Amino acid sequence: MRDFIQRFVHTHECRLLIVMTVMVVLLSVFTTEFATLQNLLDILSSTAFIGILAAGLLVVIITGGIDLSFAAAASITQFAALTVANHFGIGWIGVFVIAIGLGIVLGLINGLLVNTLKTSALIITIATLNVFFGILLTVTGGADIFMLPEWFTNGFELVFHTDAQGVTYALNFQIIALVLAFVVTWLLLNMSNTGRQIYAMGGNPDAAQRVGFNVYRLNMLVYGYMGALAGFASLAQAQLAQSVSPTALVGRELDVVAAVVIGGASLMGGAGTVLGTVLGLALIAIMQNGLILLGISSYWSMFSTGLVIIAAMIMMARETRKRHKQVQPGAA
Repeated sequence: MRDFIQRFVHTHECRLLIVMTVMVVLLSVFTTEFATLQNLLDILSSTAFIGILAAGLLVVIITGGIDLSFAAAASITQFAALTVANHFGIGWIGVFVIAIGLGIVLGLINGLLVNTLKTSALIITIATLNVFFGILLTVTGGADIFMLPEWFTNGFELVFHTDAQGVTYALNFQIIALVLAFVVTWLLLNMSNTGRQIYAMGGNPDAAQRVGFNVYRLNMLVYGYMGALAGFASLAQAQLAQSVSPTALVGRELDVVAAVVIGGASLMGGAGTVLGTVLGLALIAIMQNGLILLGISSYWSMFSTGLVIIAAMIMMARETRKRHKQVQPGAA
C-alpha cells in the first residue's frame, strides 16, 4: 500500500485530484448549493453524455488516433433509433440495438478510412463529421422530435436514499450509463490482452506491427468502440432532454477532448488512463457547475475550459521533459 501511495503521489492523476479537491472545498465554502447530494446527482446526469463519449475517445487516443465525428454519429444514431421507436414501438432493447449498432457501423467507416488512406485521422474524421452531419440534415430537414414514447421519457432509476422530508434520491439512466461506460472501458484497457495491444500500438505502431499485432483489426476495434459509445451516449442525452434535435449535439466536441486531454492522455498515443479521464471530466463538470452557482456568465465556461486544457498540457510537457532527463543519464 505504501509503495502504491508513493507512486500515485507523483502521477498526473494525483495532481488533478488535488486541484479538484481545492475546487470542491472553495465551492462548498462560497455556495450553499454545491455540497448537496442533489447537486452531485445533477452534475453526474448533465455530464453523462460528455463522459460516455470521453470513455470512447480515450481508447482511440491511446492508439495514437483521434475521432472528431462522434457528435455527428451520436446525432444520427439518436434520430434513427427514436424515429423507429416512435413508429414501431420497439422498446428499450430495440433502441439500444439500433443506436449502438448504427454507431458501430459509423465508427467502422472511420476505421476503414484510417486504415485505407494511411493519413491523418484528424483530417479523416473532420471530413466524416461533415459527411455524417450533412446527411442527417438533408434527411431530416433539421426538424426536431418532441414526441417520444412514454416508456422512453419515463426512463428508469434506482432509488438509494430517502431523507427525513421524504425526498428520494436515485441513480437515473444517465448516471448508470456513465458508470457502465467507464467500467467497460477500464476492463477493456486493463484486463484484456487487447488493451495491452492498444497501448503498445499507441506507444510504437511500427514495433507493434513487427511483433505481430494486427494494427488493421485494432483500428477497426477502437473506432467501432467509439461509435458504439456514441450511440449509447445519444440515448442518454435524448432521455435527459426529452427530445431529439439534429443540431443539438454537434459542437460539443471540445468538452469531450478536454476531459481526455486534461486527464493525461497523450495525443501522440500510448498514454492515458480511465482514472485520469474520470478526473478530467469531473474537473470540467465541477468548474462549469461552480460558475453557474456563483452567478458567473456561462460565456466564461469555454474560456475556463480552454485555460484548464492549457494548464494540463503545460503540466504534461514538464513531466515529459523530466522523464527524458531521467532517462538520458542512464542511457549514457
